[in-house]
Amino acid sequence: MPYLTAAFYKFVALPDFASRKPPLLALCEKHHIKGLILLASEGINSTVAGAAEDVRAVLAYLRADPLLANLQHKESWSDKAPFHRMKVRLKKEIVTMNVAGISPTRMAGTYVKPQDWNALIADPEVLVVDTRNDYEAEIGSFAHAINPKLKSFAELPAWLDAQPQLAATTPSGKKPRVAMFCTGGIRCEKSTAYLRAQGFEEVFHLEGGILKYLETVAPEDSLWQGECFVFDERVSVGHGLHPGPHALCRACRQPLEAGATASALYEAGVSCPRCHATTSQAQKSGARERQRQWERAKARQQTPVDEA
Repeated sequence: MPYLTAAFYKFVALPDFASRKPPLLALCEKHHIKGLILLASEGINSTVAGAAEDVRAVLAYLRADPLLANLQHKESWSDKAPFHRMKVRLKKEIVTMNVAGISPTRMAGTYVKPQDWNALIADPEVLVVDTRNDYEAEIGSFAHAINPKLKSFAELPAWLDAQPQLAATTPSGKKPRVAMFCTGGIRCEKSTAYLRAQGFEEVFHLEGGILKYLETVAPEDSLWQGECFVFDERVSVGHGLHPGPHALCRACRQPLEAGATASALYEAGVSCPRCHATTSQAQKSGARERQRQWERAKARQQTPVDEA
């Protein structure tokens, strides 16, 4: 498979994050790398893809910085380009929670390695929380995990605050034990830090996220059910990080539900049953034109127009 995808993040103080954008973007373009890199004062978050030697050149460049020397990444392969453009964006947060004072570098929960995760979540006294968005959890999650049905990660703090099972205490007066998971681990860094800031002492999260679990744990030993949504052209992956069967609605960027393409509300690149009611006719007209451009470019084997 010709395309190597590398996903990585690191919470680290980067006060000069804005000045890092131009040289990083230039390097990625030099190596024909595609994908998205987010930079903020709290760190870096990215998924990029390209030829193996080019992706590793970018990783080596990042790790040459002492602040990013121990940057960890996850690899997967595909036979088609996962991304069509390269973007480096400056953000307030590399994962948006909108809660001041939360520092994953100081307050994150206890990491649990994939091979130890099953034993933890099998404990009936541990509350297991899926911190991802509702459409992600719909196509796959761990058995018996709680799905908060979030529209965005920023909704999680309010959801956590409202849960009676999280307000309960043990006979010894301690708050309950909580295990959290997400796609690659980044959202759990903040969600576990949030709970610790609320006085929770025993908070755990899956090291490397679902992707590392699917890469590490054999299917016969797995407690994962379904597929894991990923934010690129693969749409979803299963055990071994092999691309899954799901297709993407290019309007809302969410996985198509079963039978969606047979619905009268589905139009390729314009709408699906999930998002049809959320966009105006003007927006649909713009999406229709973008889809026509994409199809023409694809027919000429050119790089498609920006789908974001």
